[in-house]
Amino acid sequence: MEAFAAYERRAGLPDGLIRQLNSTDPDSNAWARYERSEVDEAGFAELFEAEGRAAGHEVNAREVLAALANEVRPEMVEALRRLREVGLRCAALTNNVAPLDASSGPFAELAEFFDLVVQSSVEGVRKPEAEFYLLALERLGVPAHECVYLDDLGINLKPARALGITTLKVSDPGDALRELGDLVGVALT
Repeated sequence: MEAFAAYERRAGLPDGLIRQLNSTDPDSNAWARYERSEVDEAGFAELFEAEGRAAGHEVNAREVLAALANEVRPEMVEALRRLREVGLRCAALTNNVAPLDASSGPFAELAEFFDLVVQSSVEGVRKPEAEFYLLALERLGVPAHECVYLDDLGINLKPARALGITTLKVSDPGDALRELGDLVGVALT
């Protein structure tokens, strides 16, 4: 994830450290507990910084969170618009720590393009837990084999694929949109 890499460079930490911390005990680590609303921000910071120290590094949890506040990518907004124009249903599955506000902030620009938003902070389950994807499929009323799921983290793609969902790893947004367009028969780039 670009935001993690940028934070690691600024903080002088090894490449991949934040992902390493997040993939260690992924069902019970600080990040998982925070995204399921089991701990607040202060609790997350204490736990996550302890995980960093256990790995031999000083990590500032609040700076890591701040790095995640990124901007909406215009090419993704345009792709969502085109998908909706041809009648395809769209859902956002997000691991978050507070419910998204569709009336303001970065998500407001995107909310109109989604038929469904599934949020870890609301549901108490998160990616990569299979229940999270099953919840989305049930609420959309669409069988797994008719869905395409995009994510930048491989760990989140594996359970979706195991359920029969076609998955695309987003390393480069342009490449991912071309692949998605090919799958659904809509020019997205």
